[in-house]
Amino acid sequence: MQQTSRTIIENVAVLSLDETIGELGSATITIDGGRITSIEPTAEDAATAPGHRAGDEVINGSGLLALPGFIDTHRHTWQSAIKHSYAELDPRVYFAEVLKGLGAAFQANDVYVGNKLGSYASLSAGTTTLFDWSHVQNSPEHSDGAIAGLRESGIRAVFGHGWPTSPDDSWTANSTKPHPADIRRVKDQYFADGSIEDRITLAMVLRGPEEASPDVWQHELRLARELGLRVSVHTGAYARNANAAAVQQYADARLLGPDMTFVHCNHLTDAELQLIADNGGTVSLGIHCEMNSQGVGEIPFHRMLQTGIRPSLSGDTETKCTGDMFTQMRMLWAYHRSTLTRLGPDYAAQTPPVTMRDILGYATIEGAKAIGQEAEIGSLTPGKRADIQLIDTTALNLGPIQDPAASVVLAAHEGNVRHVLVGGKFVKRNGSLVGVDTEDLMEEARRSQENLLERAGAYKAMAGV
Repeated sequence: MQQTSRTIIENVAVLSLDETIGELGSATITIDGGRITSIEPTAEDAATAPGHRAGDEVINGSGLLALPGFIDTHRHTWQSAIKHSYAELDPRVYFAEVLKGLGAAFQANDVYVGNKLGSYASLSAGTTTLFDWSHVQNSPEHSDGAIAGLRESGIRAVFGHGWPTSPDDSWTANSTKPHPADIRRVKDQYFADGSIEDRITLAMVLRGPEEASPDVWQHELRLARELGLRVSVHTGAYARNANAAAVQQYADARLLGPDMTFVHCNHLTDAELQLIADNGGTVSLGIHCEMNSQGVGEIPFHRMLQTGIRPSLSGDTETKCTGDMFTQMRMLWAYHRSTLTRLGPDYAAQTPPVTMRDILGYATIEGAKAIGQEAEIGSLTPGKRADIQLIDTTALNLGPIQDPAASVVLAAHEGNVRHVLVGGKFVKRNGSLVGVDTEDLMEEARRSQENLLERAGAYKAMAGV
């Protein structure tokens, strides 16, 4: 039987996020068939070191730190070509313009370009898995474009099928419109075997009790379960959302379950957070956007910990923030420490302790749990998929390293990411993305942005903006 070629990373430091493997100062990681087959401490005696086979690719990992690829559990990737355009504005302008005027102006190719740009940018910054929260299903072709952008980049992704944008509120204000039926076509065409190229899976994103009528929000969740799909729903971000008591409504309808991820949750009550925890649900926090969006409530991080919830992290929308996980981790750590200082020792005593490794866990293994893939990704573990980032620890902003987790959380950035592998395949090598001309990609994004802004004027007028 012919042996397959392997990738072997030697003499590499390992921050595995696996309690059994732990942290290793120097190790050899062997990858075969897209999966990690072994992680062995570097042998003192070269004669006992793992042998190489003809065709193996051997990477010298000296000066590199291997850790799991980050997992972003909520990204409006379709908006990538209009990034950083709403940071200084009231969020209500974002809702009126992006989710009405600009959103309605998006054509299928704009969604394709946005998803491709956002996916490549994620990979460059060490994010190997992206939950594409796609509420721009203006036509079947828009969904096709979104999936095409994800596929082309090589990222591992969950395509979260949502609803159309429109110049009015008919899809999001006590809407009586059911979830677009095209989701059945998408599932049959792309996901009949479960995933695309063993990388991309399907989920449904919901409007829930905050945006749809009771018959509709109950039907959309039942439809997702009929199709065997996990779901994600924005919940309790702004004060106006608190009155809906969305989680309580799901509980009253006996619909809460472990297949649900709740995004933001700022204005949920303690009782609602406990309901999520008791029913095995998960939470996604978009720290940078939440802190940068005027009117969003206090980040419920400590209240979640008090119920036993360990959140995942999100890049949310790049129109108002940056999408990379380094920023999310760094801002969450700063928020955690400053909040405990502000609220005092009595409050701190009520909150479980948080370590740098916990913060890294929110960006990796907790993300894997939130998308139902913790058995496959989220840690460097033999048998799991080889979704790995290798960080240059000799960089001036990081070295000399004493505590790898602290260095990654406090100081690492995209420029430190030397290599990235998804399923054992290099998507970033020696600091450069593989298989894409970034100048061409940026020009494509510029053309999409220009065309969008030109088309958006008529839609803004229809929306009364």
